[in-house]
Amino acid sequence: MSSSDNFEGLKEELNRKIKEQKVVVDELSNLKKNRKVYIQQRNSNIFFLADRSQTLGSCKKELDNMKKDLQDM
Repeated sequence: MSSSDNFEGLKEELNRKIKEQKVVVDELSNLKKNRKVYIQQRNSNIFFLADRSQTLGSCKKELDNMKKDLQDM
């Protein structure tokens, strides 16, 4: 596998993650105000109740970071 193939693979993976993150942001944006949101603890199957607006904000920030990383490639 050449380095250009590897680079394209990384770019495709990042594009896929960006699409997934856009769906997450859209879903959180369209939730009713009284809906509960849970976030998964890293590397486990445990979920914790989270603040919807904080979760939306962090997801948007993560999406922006991913987009910036893609532009920097």
